[in-house]
Amino acid sequence: MGVFTRLKDIVNSNLNAMLDAAEDPDKLIRLMIQEMEDTLVEVKANCAGAIASRKRAERATEAAAKAIATWEERTRLAIEKGREDLAREAIRERRRLEELREAHAAEAAGCETVVAGLKEDIAAVEAKLADARQRHRLLVERHRRARSHQQTRGVIERATRYDAVSRFDQLEQRIERMEAFAEIDPDLQKPSLEEAFAALEASEGVEEELERLKRELGGGRRE
Repeated sequence: MGVFTRLKDIVNSNLNAMLDAAEDPDKLIRLMIQEMEDTLVEVKANCAGAIASRKRAERATEAAAKAIATWEERTRLAIEKGREDLAREAIRERRRLEELREAHAAEAAGCETVVAGLKEDIAAVEAKLADARQRHRLLVERHRRARSHQQTRGVIERATRYDAVSRFDQLEQRIERMEAFAEIDPDLQKPSLEEAFAALEASEGVEEELERLKRELGGGRRE
């Protein structure tokens, strides 16, 4: 990723939107600040390089202008001395220098445009960096509170959705069983006549068996 692409992303970045999706907002902001600082250093270095290039082009333009003036004087001197051959060569050299001066001037103007753009970029990154540093603690704290609130709401919603509903269903089932038991015919809850006599007969059978065993055991001891 080039410096200008990173610069555009940083300048256009929305810190709040990025924090919404961040798992660790503190780490995210620190990384963003570090990226901004690194980018700022690189942009300033590029700006310094562009300024140096502009100054070299400006010096070359001035040097070419001085040389043009020198060859202009030599052209006049050659003509005055009747040396048209030298005058022609001087004119050619002057024209070459004029083209060179225009090229250096164009280069200086181009460098000036680059420098102006880089200075704007530097100002934008510095503003974004200052904003990030100033809002760092505040944004992290806001994010933590929001996450905590969301987690609390989730716990409450789960408790309401499952525990309360389950307990309500259990209570309702208990009430339904109590209501059903209360509606049963009281007579049906008593043992039937057949059951009562069957119990008596079973009891008599047990007593008879017990008496028989006692007689047998008693008779055996008398012998």
